[in-house]
Amino acid sequence: MPKNSDTKTVDIKETLWKSADKLRNQMDAAEYKHIVLGLIFLKYISDTFDIQKNKIKKMVSDKKSDLFISQDPKVYEKEIEDRDYYTQDNVFWVPQNARWERIRAQAKQPDIGSIIDKSMIEIENENKFLQGKLDKRFGRTQLEAGKLGELIDLISKIGFTDEQKASDLLGEVYEYFLGQFATAEGKKGGQFYTPGHIVKTLVAVLSPHKGRIYDPCCGSGGMFVQCEEFVKSHGGKVDDVSIYGQESNPTTWRLAAMNLAIRGFSVDLGQTHADTFSNDQFQDLKFDYIMANPPFNISDWNGEKYENDLRWKYGRPPVGNANYAWVQHILWKLKPGGQAGIVLANGSLSAKSDEGKIRKELIENDIVEIMISLPGQLFLNTQIPCCLWILANDKTKNGRDRRGETLFIDGRNLGEMRKRAQRVLTDNDIKKISDVTSSWRKGKNFTDIPGFCKSSNINEIKKNGYFLTPGRYVGFEEENEDQEPFNKKMKIFFEKLENFKKQNKDLDAEIMQLLKKLQND
Repeated sequence: MPKNSDTKTVDIKETLWKSADKLRNQMDAAEYKHIVLGLIFLKYISDTFDIQKNKIKKMVSDKKSDLFISQDPKVYEKEIEDRDYYTQDNVFWVPQNARWERIRAQAKQPDIGSIIDKSMIEIENENKFLQGKLDKRFGRTQLEAGKLGELIDLISKIGFTDEQKASDLLGEVYEYFLGQFATAEGKKGGQFYTPGHIVKTLVAVLSPHKGRIYDPCCGSGGMFVQCEEFVKSHGGKVDDVSIYGQESNPTTWRLAAMNLAIRGFSVDLGQTHADTFSNDQFQDLKFDYIMANPPFNISDWNGEKYENDLRWKYGRPPVGNANYAWVQHILWKLKPGGQAGIVLANGSLSAKSDEGKIRKELIENDIVEIMISLPGQLFLNTQIPCCLWILANDKTKNGRDRRGETLFIDGRNLGEMRKRAQRVLTDNDIKKISDVTSSWRKGKNFTDIPGFCKSSNINEIKKNGYFLTPGRYVGFEEENEDQEPFNKKMKIFFEKLENFKKQNKDLDAEIMQLLKKLQND
């Protein structure tokens, strides 16, 4: 898409957000997001239904078409309501009373909330995939009178005349709003949303291209969006990957279902929301790629509940911290030759006691492939820095033979501040990391870069007490020698100082003139 189109899309998203947020007034963002995102989803499935309907109209009214019926709308109008025309192309069937224009026409009615709830129920009843996944809280919303109707009018503005771009824009708006709501909710927002730049980094390092992909704590589905976008952008076929996800929070699970449906992605989210540890909905499956951003340091983690669990191959995770429970569960779900990427707090790199013992076992068994430390302020729910664990159960796959080796990347100096309390990894930062990991795996054009990356080995890691903090291994960045003579530097300094003095003198003179003028007046 041309640059000016990207700018236009950003402007549309920002404008919509500002308008929607203004309508929220004093309503809690955590509650309001379900109203807004639910309406965006309703608009999406109605738009795609209308797009399909127009295609069918063209076919049944074209004499050259095999499906030609008549050029008279009165003759074919009933025929184009045949649901098979829609479901055969994976388009959700939307009952007449639930279509967007019908809802928009009733937007100013006092019972519009109940009307939308009934529409959601009708849509669920007609589409098995959506059953139990749509929010139905519109009738009891705490929005001020008339605001829900205004919100419907606002969301009606989303869409282009170009059919393909319409669904793309709705998907982008949905994702953008997820991020904005996560920011508005602060710490709570991190429970359902991982910033896109972190997800993009993880996906770029793993480079998924074929096979099964799994996220055991999928939140609102951002990891899946980036995976499929990655496959497309690298010339792969989306049909070459199968995506699975699990989420324990029921409202977040619904957000994921709607997010992925808008994108047109086929993802198995299980039959319902469920806790990954106690109710693995894909227990019979193993995966080629696993990506996860599990909750940091679950303080109420009860490791004793799973004391004799087969997943704890490298040691039982301690009570009060689930970091290594997530690591081992994910390794348990990997296929032979599979790869995993996990976002964890930096404490996981150097924790001692039981966690240290598990980390030692992982290193001794040559599971740790790449360790990447990242800066702080990347997340909405915590300011602490995090790291990416890249794991592989067979280092002879997906590149050269890397047995006994681990790549360390220190990315603490990457990123730029976009907001007062939030840092963002730029596309150049992500490319820098992915280029290094790719060249290291392939064994082509890789060299250690002091202060940034180093290819290490198990023996060196042992000498460092089995700590995996990248800063211990990459060393310090080489400083460029300053060749400029001291005398020349001082001359430039004094020239600047004299210039500042002159400017200050001129400014004083101007102020005095203004004061005299005021006195005379």
